[in-house]
Amino acid sequence: MVEALSWNCTSAKRIGFRVPTARPQPLRPALNPPMPFEFPMSRIVLYGLSTCDTCRKARKWLDRSGVAYTYIDYRANPVPAEMLKDWAKQLGGWEKLANKSSTTWRNLLPQRKHPASDPEWTLLLKEYPALIRRPVVLRDDGVSVGFSDNTFKKLFGK
Repeated sequence: MVEALSWNCTSAKRIGFRVPTARPQPLRPALNPPMPFEFPMSRIVLYGLSTCDTCRKARKWLDRSGVAYTYIDYRANPVPAEMLKDWAKQLGGWEKLANKSSTTWRNLLPQRKHPASDPEWTLLLKEYPALIRRPVVLRDDGVSVGFSDNTFKKLFGK
């Protein structure tokens, strides 16, 4: 009759086997999104949606060009209302930040398509993150939205 052997880490170490230990994984930047003025001024932060093709193109462009950046998916890590207001102010208004050509905008109820105040805009954009024009690029000299090869060449001097 064959005797069953029971193995555990202690018995494996005793006979000379190396047992791998679990190593703590470093936190990904997207898990702790930086607040507007917490990151160093030379740092580039790209906000977008991981399912967005335009955001994927922008990330590939940055990777290919060797530009260091932090990517934050703002559906998984919602953008604070104060940051949305700051972006809108820097871009020249809510109209520049909102993506009115999206299906999400077209499917909104007519009364939701005309927000009149900052709180209404922030509520709308927090409720429907796909309405934010993407990607949003934060740099030391301000905020920009959208992606095109020529625009990124001008922004990053590549």
